[in-house]
Amino acid sequence: MPELKPLTREAVPRALEKAERYRLLNEAAEAESICLDVLAADPGNQRALVTLLLALTDQFDEGLAGAVGRAHDVAAQLSDEYERTYYEGIIWERRAKAKLKQGGPGSGYSAFDALEEAMRFFEQAEGIRPAGNDDARLRWNTCARILQRSPGVGPAPDDWSEPPLE
Repeated sequence: MPELKPLTREAVPRALEKAERYRLLNEAAEAESICLDVLAADPGNQRALVTLLLALTDQFDEGLAGAVGRAHDVAAQLSDEYERTYYEGIIWERRAKAKLKQGGPGSGYSAFDALEEAMRFFEQAEGIRPAGNDDARLRWNTCARILQRSPGVGPAPDDWSEPPLE
């Protein structure tokens, strides 16, 4: 295996700009890789952690094993309580959207549960938000609209069980 080349601390700001650009170009894996390099050079860099978390959530649609757990691990490293809570909500919201896109038996139930969890985190974040920051409220409303517009998304009936894997 080739050994990774370390990033210099002076290159961190430029690398973070590239990571954000790759996310905008739907190149989440590239953004993730850059963020990992930044974090190796500057552990705990909050901007890199947020960009990494978002790059991981961008990959939920691809069904990459471990992306959800890794996103939660990254959120736990955010130093600001509001940011940590808000981005936990983002993880759950994007997980719900990925479930809806993937479809299949029970996807509406799974998406509902994830949306409820997202809304719970957004409500917590709203309670501790900085003045003038209604981002958590905007995300909560997005989740509410998904629930309003998606008739197949709702709580699982008491007698529902997931079909066995073959």
